[in-house]
Amino acid sequence: MQAKIKRPLTSYGAPDTSVLAVFGLAKSFGAYQALADVSFQVLPGEILGLIGPNGAGKSTLLECLTGLLPADSGTVHWQGREAAPGERKNLFWYQPDNTLVYPDQKIRTTLAFFCRVHGAPASRREQLVRELDLSAVLDKPMRTLSKGYRRRVHLAVALLSRRPLLLLDEPFDGFDIRQSLGVMDLLRRFRTREGNRTLVLSIHQLSEAEKICDRFLLLARGRVLAVGTLAELCARAGLPARAGLEEVFLALT
Repeated sequence: MQAKIKRPLTSYGAPDTSVLAVFGLAKSFGAYQALADVSFQVLPGEILGLIGPNGAGKSTLLECLTGLLPADSGTVHWQGREAAPGERKNLFWYQPDNTLVYPDQKIRTTLAFFCRVHGAPASRREQLVRELDLSAVLDKPMRTLSKGYRRRVHLAVALLSRRPLLLLDEPFDGFDIRQSLGVMDLLRRFRTREGNRTLVLSIHQLSEAEKICDRFLLLARGRVLAVGTLAELCARAGLPARAGLEEVFLALT
């Protein structure tokens, strides 16, 4: 007999409207439980913010979603059917935090390589170089760049991808306010012009998350606290609609 799928205990969208649905995901490292019964859905074309303090399990969740890290239990569904870990690598592009892709290669070479890997036209690469202001560093090795420039290169690599779901871990880390706002604008344009692509962003700066995300998944100690728009989360926390994400998170923890 086929096991019955455990549905998320949320009311933010029916299962048949989601592109990504996660049911009962759990992961432990020895006695430490990093994720516990994590269930949620991602709607087509949205930007979902994965919100939580350091140690909440955000990066572990992204790694389990992509199949890089085997989950102890739970299932991941794409467009209504279960997707095995090996299949997800062709559906999701995961850009982790604190990586240094090809540190000794010039940026020009690195971007040309990923352009070929993703099957993207050269015009797309050139557009991203302009939008992310990378012209000045194209002939420099990755290891010589500042944190902010490294982050821009990693974003370019991710945005060259043609996969329908992008998972970005801390995409605004290393940027000042003006640069963060510019990248947010770029991600919104990317979502629209690339055929309503869907993004999941792990963000620890709540003020940044409020500016870019359509909905939020609040995670604490490996458990889902709530999922919804800011207005929905305010209502759930018993706060006025003008409350911010920080107030909501504190009220629910």
